[in-house]
Amino acid sequence: MKALAQAFRYQRLLDKGKYASISKMAAERIKRSYLGTLLRLTLLAPDITEAILDGRQPESMDLPRLLAPLPVGWTSAICSLG
Repeated sequence: MKALAQAFRYQRLLDKGKYASISKMAAERIKRSYLGTLLRLTLLAPDITEAILDGRQPESMDLPRLLAPLPVGWTSAICSLG
């Protein structure tokens, strides 16, 4: 839940123009690669985000899995999350 909140906070800072790019923000805050990965959480489907915030996500849907690169066969990987 904390990572999801951070992701939306960082995205808001970018949207409001506080930082011109992920690289500029990363220079002051955290590693660029992690920031880029973290920001992907803002792209989760609304129902998945809501489930996480409500604590209703499957046990298999943990942060390392959400931050992992999408596999080539991403359709089957997503289906296995639920």
